[in-house]
Amino acid sequence: MNQTKYIFVTGGVTSSLGKGIIAASLAKLLQARGYRTTIQKFDPYINVDPGTLNPYEHGECYVTDDGAETDLDLGHYERFLNVPTSQANNVTTGRVYLSVIEKERRGEFLGKTVQVVPHITNEIKSRMQLLGQSGNFDIVITEIGGTVGDIESLPYIESVRQLLWELGDENGIVIHLTLVPYLAAAGELKTKPTQHSVKTLMESGIKADILVCRTEHELSDDLRQKLALFCNVKKEAVIQSIDASTIYDVPNLMLEEGLDTVTLKKLGLPEKNSPDLKQWNEFLQKHKNPKHEVNIGLVGKYVELQDSYKSILEAFIHAGAANETKVNIISIHSEHLDVKTAEKHLKGLDGILVAPGFGNRGIEGKIDTVRFARENNIPFLGICLGMQMAVIEFARNILGYADANSTEMNDSTLHPVINLMEEQKNIKNMGGTMRLGAWKCHLKENTLANQIYGATDIMERHRHRYEFNGKYLQDLENAGLTASGINPDTGLVEVVEIKNHPFFIGVQYHPEYKSTVANPHPLFVSFVKAAVEYKNK
Repeated sequence: MNQTKYIFVTGGVTSSLGKGIIAASLAKLLQARGYRTTIQKFDPYINVDPGTLNPYEHGECYVTDDGAETDLDLGHYERFLNVPTSQANNVTTGRVYLSVIEKERRGEFLGKTVQVVPHITNEIKSRMQLLGQSGNFDIVITEIGGTVGDIESLPYIESVRQLLWELGDENGIVIHLTLVPYLAAAGELKTKPTQHSVKTLMESGIKADILVCRTEHELSDDLRQKLALFCNVKKEAVIQSIDASTIYDVPNLMLEEGLDTVTLKKLGLPEKNSPDLKQWNEFLQKHKNPKHEVNIGLVGKYVELQDSYKSILEAFIHAGAANETKVNIISIHSEHLDVKTAEKHLKGLDGILVAPGFGNRGIEGKIDTVRFARENNIPFLGICLGMQMAVIEFARNILGYADANSTEMNDSTLHPVINLMEEQKNIKNMGGTMRLGAWKCHLKENTLANQIYGATDIMERHRHRYEFNGKYLQDLENAGLTASGINPDTGLVEVVEIKNHPFFIGVQYHPEYKSTVANPHPLFVSFVKAAVEYKNK
């Protein structure tokens, strides 16, 4: 196959319809048929990346191997496809404009008046084709954030229109995702919002090739015929996307609806073999038929919004299936915890995870949580800030350094067991300046971490600014906190653990980013296994 084919996924009527899940599911089916497929997301906000966004604003910030801070949809892409994404897979309006303005400052436009068309649209089009031109992919799926008709999305929609014209027939198609709402009072599904949405798209010069309709109820044959007629698509190109019990059902639902076959037909591609979803369905089978059940406390400061810890929640689903265990996540706000209330909130849990985060709020609650897990021999996993809290708790309560802290929380602490790296101290810009992306870690032999990974050298993704203070390494190790993972290049501590405990491990990196359906992360798999053993003891 010489010519890379492009699929553009747009949305209408309302946001949060699940464009990312539909894009990932279609990509999964095409991949399972033997096509090399990738997905990219174009976000219409002016932030250069989501790195400076509060998790309450936009959910978690997902980090790639190459250190890009990206939209959480890229997590879905990786979890479904088991293929790493990169900086090229997520583009924002901010990045596009920044790039064009920098070119203008360098004089690259030779005195021309810089305008949305053609300069911004050309920049968008070149980024839309970046992955396709790499020669690594047969099909590139591009998800356009927001909904059709938004002012913010207009340059993207215009870029798609131009690109479809340039690519020619069968080289690019548009899948439009809309809502078919059910009106209880009338007792029927309504097609009008979809009609309006398709009309808005056509006013921008784009015809939808395939309609994917989010719905709570089955679409009747008559309704499909009506949508096909009014929206100018073939009847087989009206795809029902009914609410599913889990996002991992969606590839099978799309297979039943024939989304992959109609897509390949529109792109003029052979169907090849039928999709090989054996491994995927084995995972689903285990996920839906658990033999065990555990309750794990997720202690964090953004627990009100599920998307804040999206990758962690999904990693538990993967690890749960691997252990044939239903993992119930009990969200606990760290601000509500202290020494007196810890027992009330944490008693009865089979495992405790202290979540990542930034800033002072809810910190003491996290430290008290670590103490409760350590003293009561409850399986414990600390991620990023959670690992740092484990170090602080150990320094305070075992070494007796009563005011031990991180300089992020208290810059005048007498015992800064967690502090800012020298190279971070003069940084003024917040975005993209942390320790980001994949870094090496060497695991000491015969440690818990070494057993879990079955390896001594690993690569994991990071997103943090503060580090374990090496000056305290000897004191902490002498008292029983083992630094079992060290970055071989910087000497920075990456993993800490306690020997005489059923499962106590803290990691400076974010293992959740690398967990996929095909490769559940070993740390989460081992943690869930430890929780099952703790419950059954």
